[in-house]
Amino acid sequence: MATTHFGFETVDEREKAQRVRGVFDSVASKYDVMNDLMSAGLHRVWKRYAITVARPREGDQVLDIAGGTGDLSMAFARRVGPSGRVVHTDINEAMLREGRNRLLDNGLVLPTMVCDAEKLPFASESFDIVSVAFGLRNMTHKDQALAEMRRVLKPGGRLLVLEFSRVAKPLEKAYDWYSFNVLPKLGQLVAGDAESYRYLAESIRMHPDQEGLRQIMKNVGFGHVDVHNLSGGIVALHLGIKC
Repeated sequence: MATTHFGFETVDEREKAQRVRGVFDSVASKYDVMNDLMSAGLHRVWKRYAITVARPREGDQVLDIAGGTGDLSMAFARRVGPSGRVVHTDINEAMLREGRNRLLDNGLVLPTMVCDAEKLPFASESFDIVSVAFGLRNMTHKDQALAEMRRVLKPGGRLLVLEFSRVAKPLEKAYDWYSFNVLPKLGQLVAGDAESYRYLAESIRMHPDQEGLRQIMKNVGFGHVDVHNLSGGIVALHLGIKC
């Protein structure tokens, strides 16, 4: 039996996707509110920075993986214009519904589909940009997912991975206290779910650090990988170029 981690817990690989789905089914309706509260609104700054680094152009083809409530899809759609295309995907139907409705409320009708990042249903060399924000750490086989993202990129295409990472040493104690004491209580108060936010804190600690993720991206074939630390390493943006 192959095993993997679900937060700090060791589980059967086949069980992880179902349990992650349960987490996001539980928090989907409060996801945006909780993001604002947890990060004091900084998640919006991190995503704007990712868009700037991605340099989307009029007419670009963009794939937004784990697109959830649609923040990046919306920003990309406004940059690529009517001659471009943004495909909004997520493995979780509840999150995808929240995102689709939000996009529609903002006058955007985008291709929206349930999609497993480890088995992307797109032809090779289809996209100029692929993005995944705060979703990679929940994937069972990160190397397989990253290889799939590279496969669907055109030569010279750009992968943006925005994810929680390893904080700078001086911040560790305060960050750990906040993560394991404040986050679950906030999750219980706002979303009625402390356990999902305890999983969030644990999953961040189990995710590869900045250099570890950079090396995985290199190993699956990205010729060039830049790492941008944001907010003292609380979040890192990895930019991979398909050579």
